[in-house]
Amino acid sequence: MASPRVSRVQPIEPQFRRVNKVSISEDIAQQILDLISSGNLVPGQRLPSERELCKNFGAARSSLREALRGLSMIGVLTARVGEGTSVAADGGKFLGKIMEWRLITEKHDIENLLEVRIALEGVAAANMALHGTDADIAKLGALLAKMKSSVKDKKQFAAFDLEFHVTLAKASGNSLLFDLICMIRNQLVTALDKLLLPHVRPLTYKEHTAIFHAIERRDAKAASDAMHIHLESSLARHRATMGEQIATKTIAPVAAKKPSSRLKAKSVPAALVEKGIAASPAGMQTAPEALPD
Repeated sequence: MASPRVSRVQPIEPQFRRVNKVSISEDIAQQILDLISSGNLVPGQRLPSERELCKNFGAARSSLREALRGLSMIGVLTARVGEGTSVAADGGKFLGKIMEWRLITEKHDIENLLEVRIALEGVAAANMALHGTDADIAKLGALLAKMKSSVKDKKQFAAFDLEFHVTLAKASGNSLLFDLICMIRNQLVTALDKLLLPHVRPLTYKEHTAIFHAIERRDAKAASDAMHIHLESSLARHRATMGEQIATKTIAPVAAKKPSSRLKAKSVPAALVEKGIAASPAGMQTAPEALPD
């Protein structure tokens, strides 16, 4: 594949300054990022030779190579044998690596991730209602049908649930939105899997049905509202599940000595039980509602 054409821009050598920080390679990397950010280095543009860069930075070749190698690993620079090092033509890889690293290392609270999902996927649903193609909508409808037929199979249902959201995000027409939704969703796989209990899957199917029908009508506001309701319900179910776990840990020692139905009854809010979001106080699951036709 041919290399991207090098843009004609003003020389960048005079814009490099001698480094003086303790972490020389970090200073070099930051300068290069700043030049890309300001537009003085553009996608596809080749950097000067290592000899010239070392002279301009006033740094040893080992520090320069460490900086260039780090920027290449995260996708900012592209190094090719015989062609030198240039600014990557596509910044998508760079953004993806940075976001994934932050999500992995910062160990965000599940509730925070679910709340961010509500905001992002509400926009995605509205965008798909406005800009999605008929083929996109037909694909979403087919996935909804598969969700209905697999409601008793947790593994299959979870797979179709995931594909439904990914398809919707992709059809929104916003590639950045799609990338962010997928990254956050990947961090929530385990948590979401725990929420798909037998009595919850019919509710989840109904919520997806509402999203689909709003998109099918090309009603952006209704699509966004339906997505918000679905994801807010998921958040409520997560909170209810966590509440049950905490209550169980708290009252287990007492129950071993003297069972207390009163304490158990308070472990789950009645409103959530009535809506079918959580299990009943006695530990019995509420009966699932019949699936809509």
